[in-house]
Amino acid sequence: KKKRKKKISSGINAEYGDADGLYLEEIDCGEEKPRQVISGLVKHIPIEEMQERPCVLLCNLKPAKMRGIMSHAMVMCASTPEKVEILAPPADSKPGDLVTVEGFPGTPDQQLNPKKKVFEAIQPDFLVSPEGNALYKGVEWRVNGKAITAATMRGCGIK
Repeated sequence: KKKRKKKISSGINAEYGDADGLYLEEIDCGEEKPRQVISGLVKHIPIEEMQERPCVLLCNLKPAKMRGIMSHAMVMCASTPEKVEILAPPADSKPGDLVTVEGFPGTPDQQLNPKKKVFEAIQPDFLVSPEGNALYKGVEWRVNGKAITAATMRGCGIK
């Protein structure tokens, strides 16, 4: 069973990327140096709301080049075609805290194999509950025993 490695970040430092619709972000997730992440959130989240915002990152995707710039993680968001909202870790989370899902123990894979399309296979099971909690196969994502949430979105997917 492939394991996803989701970590908490202390906050995003974002600027506009060279391409329309992309933010170039530097995100501290408790490692030796911040991760560079590219995300297509410009049309959904104002840059002011990106700054120093705690978030949940999917960290073991293979680094990918987006418009010529390497991205080393994915910011996890509640998502519908009309709206996107960055998932919020519990207030007392620290950079590098791991996200857990009860019943899915184990050590995350160092890197998910993109040829096996692991993320694409499991992503449909990432959902936001009617109460606003992030779920995998109906079980809450937790950090230090507390739920990860979407501020306003309910009953939608997570990407």
